[in-house]
Amino acid sequence: MRLSERGQRGLRRQSGGASEGCLGSALPAQVPVARSPREPNEGRAAGPLPLLLGATLTFRALRRALCRLPLPVHVRADPLRTWRWHNLLVSFAHSIVSGIWALLCVWQTPDMLVEIETAWSLSGYLLVCFSAGYFIHDTVDIVASGQARASWEYLVHHIMAMGAFFSGIFWSSFVGGGVLTLLVEVSNIFLTIRMMMKISNAQDHLLYRVNKYVNLVMYFLFRLAPQAYLTHFFLRYVGQRTLGTFLLAVLLMLDMMILIYFSRLLRSDFCPERVPRQQHKDKFLTE
Repeated sequence: MRLSERGQRGLRRQSGGASEGCLGSALPAQVPVARSPREPNEGRAAGPLPLLLGATLTFRALRRALCRLPLPVHVRADPLRTWRWHNLLVSFAHSIVSGIWALLCVWQTPDMLVEIETAWSLSGYLLVCFSAGYFIHDTVDIVASGQARASWEYLVHHIMAMGAFFSGIFWSSFVGGGVLTLLVEVSNIFLTIRMMMKISNAQDHLLYRVNKYVNLVMYFLFRLAPQAYLTHFFLRYVGQRTLGTFLLAVLLMLDMMILIYFSRLLRSDFCPERVPRQQHKDKFLTE
C-alpha cells in the first residue's frame, strides 16, 4: 500500500528530528569536562573551623569535669601543682584517645605508611582536627593560667604542631603524615603517668619503677622511630618551595626538642645523681 506524498514527507521530517535529538542528547557526553587536579579532595576540608571549635570546646568541658576529681594530698597543697595536675589529666585523656585512634587509622588505611602526602581517610582527617583542637585548648590554658614563661617549650611545640596539622585540615595534604605523627601519643600515655607520679611525689612506688622502663621502650617505638621515619621521608623536599619544605623545617625542630627531652628523661630516671638538686620549681616537662 503506497503512502501519499505528504505522508512520506512527514515521516522523513519525524525521522530526521529523531536523529537530531539523539545526536543532541549524546553531544554533551562527548564534550570533555576540565577537572581540577585537586577535585578528588574536594569536600574533605569542608567545615574545618566548626570541627576545630568543637574539639577545642570539648577539651575545655573535659577540663572542667576533671577539675572535680579528688586531688592527691601533695598536689592539693600547692596551687601550681594543682593546675599542672589538671592540665596533665586532660593531656592523659587526649593521649589515650589519639594514640589508639592513630593506630586504628594506620590499620584501616595502611597506605598512610607509604603515601604520606596523598593518603587520606575521614577517620584520619577527624583525628587531626581533634588533636589540633587539643593543642589550641592547651595553648590557651597555659597562657590564661600565667604559665607561659615556665612552659614556653610546650607553647613552641604546640605552635609548630598546629602549623603542621593545619596543612592537612585546610589543604587536605599530608593527612597521613599527621596521623603518623600522632603515634607519639601512645608514648605520651606512659610519659604523662610518669610526670603525674613525680608531681605527686610517688617516685618510690613500684608503679613508677615499672613505668619508667615501659616508658623508655614506648619512647623508642612510638616517638623516636616514627620521627626518624618521617624525617627520612621529608628530606626529599629539600631545596623545593613547597608545603613539604615547610613541614620538613617543622619536623627538624621537633626532632631537636625530642632529643633534648630524651636526654632529660635518661638523666632524670637512670642517672639521677647527675640531676641538679635545685631546679626551677615551675618546670614540669620531663625532668
